[in-house]
Amino acid sequence: MDFEIPDKLYYKIGEVAKFTGVKPHVLRYWETEFKTIRPNKSRTNQRLYRKQDIDLILLLKDLLYNQGFTIAGARKKLRAKPAVAPKAVATPPKSRVSADQMALPLSDSVDMSIVLELRKDILRIRKMLDESV
Repeated sequence: MDFEIPDKLYYKIGEVAKFTGVKPHVLRYWETEFKTIRPNKSRTNQRLYRKQDIDLILLLKDLLYNQGFTIAGARKKLRAKPAVAPKAVATPPKSRVSADQMALPLSDSVDMSIVLELRKDILRIRKMLDESV
């Protein structure tokens, strides 16, 4: 992460979306799928996330978007191992494959920089398509 999360007690859903790069509707969906994400609600029914919620969201984002887990796989992973610090999420071991995930035989023969570049291009195209709709 190249930003610093302000030191506050609670964060609103828009702030959490900006910090994590996850859209608010996805955060609300994850609340229904993962029982560990349960933000408090204010008197006006606004979601109020704590720092530990943000850490868990960053872990989930890494599991789902970067490591390729499904929702069910991420749920199993969270049950098996409690949430880790965000620093551990930022640098997952690339050579180790989780028991929940299937190892692909191409991992040794593919240049990861090319894969990451392709991923960025696909995300950029997706963003352009979303904006045109």
